[in-house]
Amino acid sequence: MATLKDVARLAGVSVKTVSNVVNGYEFVKPDNRRRVEEALATTGYRPNIGARNLRRGRTGSLALVLPELSIPYFGEMAGLVLEAAGEHEWNVLIEQTLGTRDRERSTLAALGPHMIDAAIVSPEALHARDFDQLDPGIPVVMLGEHSVDVPIDHVGIDNVLAATVATSHLVELGRRRIAAIGAHPYRGTATQRLDGYRAALTAAGLPLRHEYIVQALNYHRRDGADAMAHLLSLPEPPDAVFCFNDLLAIGALRAAAEHGVSVPRDVAVVGFDNNEESAYSMPSLTTIAPDKAAIAHSAVDLIRRRININGGQNLAPEDVQTPFSLEIRESTR
Repeated sequence: MATLKDVARLAGVSVKTVSNVVNGYEFVKPDNRRRVEEALATTGYRPNIGARNLRRGRTGSLALVLPELSIPYFGEMAGLVLEAAGEHEWNVLIEQTLGTRDRERSTLAALGPHMIDAAIVSPEALHARDFDQLDPGIPVVMLGEHSVDVPIDHVGIDNVLAATVATSHLVELGRRRIAAIGAHPYRGTATQRLDGYRAALTAAGLPLRHEYIVQALNYHRRDGADAMAHLLSLPEPPDAVFCFNDLLAIGALRAAAEHGVSVPRDVAVVGFDNNEESAYSMPSLTTIAPDKAAIAHSAVDLIRRRININGGQNLAPEDVQTPFSLEIRESTR
């Protein structure tokens, strides 16, 4: 097998320069980088990842803590984090908490530097003090919009604005009886999306009708179907519904069909997440589309930055807002 010395000899540079290129350091002269990369390709050099991590005192692994892998959004996010971490030769250990506080706390408590180098966490029920369970030497990035006031890096989208955009789209269609499915007493994401829904109604001069706000303790298709059936049974049913995720919306579409209600003629429906399923539902679903790849790569980049700069102990926490768009499909056309 080729060694660093073999590569350095062929490229006409020092072993240190080759090491800097292999380890991804930025401050290498472009011409030297080009020659090293050509020599790496010619020799077929492959770094010994295990030995490198051992020298650095690292495991080469990240933890990704998600609520529920059966929800497509989290399944897609897991795949994107695996891809982003793989670019930096990290393995990813995936933990599922089902969104319960006990499971989230016990998962954090079990993570130690002997297992992982860092953690990416998408909490649904954690309190700020629960993060004390985590080893202070492990960098953490929080995903999503669960409101936890802790000094750690965060990556997400502006949920209030996104929900305002979704609801305003329904207003622009001429809908005036707009319902919301997905309110939840403890989920920060639900609170923010409800705030955006309310803001759009207020801006349009429409009344906030409490009978049009339906809770969903889970964000599954059945919950959306049950909520939609309830709304359609009201004396004055809504003519539009904003659902706080795509699974709720797909369940709502099913309930509308079962009740003989046409979408979008009788009721327009908007979801949130832009899961693959939303493009293939009948009708296809208008939805808020977060840039999930940007979320995954931003989270991994924050981890990499903290690990590479003395463990990131003296770096101020960052709040990264990634873009989103409204994907307009048949459910509102």
